[in-house]
Amino acid sequence: MHTDAQGNILNGATPQAAAHYTAAVNQFNAYRGDPIAEIDAAIAAAPGCAMARLFKAHLLATATEPAATQAAVDILNGLAATALDDREASHATAIRQVTDGNWTHAATTLDHHSMRWPHDMVALQAGHLVDFFRASARSLRDRIARTLPLWPHDMPGRSYVLGMYAFGLEEAGDYARAEEAGRAAVAADPADSWAHHAVAHVMEMQGRAEDGIGWMQARQAHWADDSNFFQIHNWWHQALFHLDLEQHADVLALYDTHIRAGASGIAVNLVDASALLWRLALIGVDTGDRWHAVAEAWQAHADGALYSFNDLHAAMAYLGAGRLQDVDALLDRYRANAHDLSETGHWQRAYGLPLIEGFKDYWTGNNTAAVDKLHRARGIANGFGGSHAQRDVIDWTLIAAAMRGKLRTTALSLAHERLAHKPFSPVNRAYLAQARSL
Repeated sequence: MHTDAQGNILNGATPQAAAHYTAAVNQFNAYRGDPIAEIDAAIAAAPGCAMARLFKAHLLATATEPAATQAAVDILNGLAATALDDREASHATAIRQVTDGNWTHAATTLDHHSMRWPHDMVALQAGHLVDFFRASARSLRDRIARTLPLWPHDMPGRSYVLGMYAFGLEEAGDYARAEEAGRAAVAADPADSWAHHAVAHVMEMQGRAEDGIGWMQARQAHWADDSNFFQIHNWWHQALFHLDLEQHADVLALYDTHIRAGASGIAVNLVDASALLWRLALIGVDTGDRWHAVAEAWQAHADGALYSFNDLHAAMAYLGAGRLQDVDALLDRYRANAHDLSETGHWQRAYGLPLIEGFKDYWTGNNTAAVDKLHRARGIANGFGGSHAQRDVIDWTLIAAAMRGKLRTTALSLAHERLAHKPFSPVNRAYLAQARSL
């Protein structure tokens, strides 16, 4: 009987398949290498190993891309006639719930899964990603808080669990403990990109831009190599620190040389590109013709059905590139899906629709309408997609609309609100000065 590194049984595996499976999990943990290639090698070595196929389906289902989601569905359909044990069946249920658009149901399934099989690393990390993509700060923290005490210190992968806990603590606002856990995780394994980025999030949320740049530069050798899947997002974090210090030339240089240097078509990387260009445009920085390539790349993913957080970032790129017809097409799809009872259907109606409408209103000069929609939507926007740092683009757009619409009392109040969280931010101080001058 073959097992994974944490002792979970891999039914139907061979020694070669188990080795490839373990390598794939290690790469998944560190967000580096090519776990899909490794798990494909495991499947080729042992076609009857259901857990290898389920692991691949998890990777595809959490990619938030239509083609990948369909591929995950195909894997599940291919396993329909396979007798799965309880643990494998639990995985299959969670994956099906994600592909059906019911992310919170999947999170709950994986909650109970990890209570029963706490050392199942694939389930734990997949659950962590599900919590991230549905923006559940409490679950990001507590899923790991429940599990970490059950991991012996000498069990493989424990430092990655600690890194996940660091990110959960950060999203829950426990910044001191988050930084402590993140630093401990990267000390145990310097290649832990998730833990590294958890510390970067702490510094972003606290407005410690100089510390953040130092953190990124000091550890660049660990997160910036070509094998690191997470490198573009970490470059994005470094760009945010420069942006907060109003070092716009540095931001554009990072965009050109790293964030879009390889013209990545992966959805999570396109989110970073759109979000960075949008922030620059909000403060009046000329971004040239950079929007067009990003907008074109979004065509493969922004289907108006799968994941509203991606659609919002696609809309930013479409607006920047002057492709208003593509924004209207997204909005039409949302309105046509008004009776979709899945959780992603709810996200479309409650979050995606008012946010995309509000961003369009801002871009087309309807500032009062933008302020109205975005002010209402931002209070509930934590219910879907991404991190606090990523969703901050909503507040950037809101205050920009208030400034440009000369809504002085609104702009002044929003500027004070931002300064309360990041009092030393040059960007926020500039917002206050602008609001006072209206």
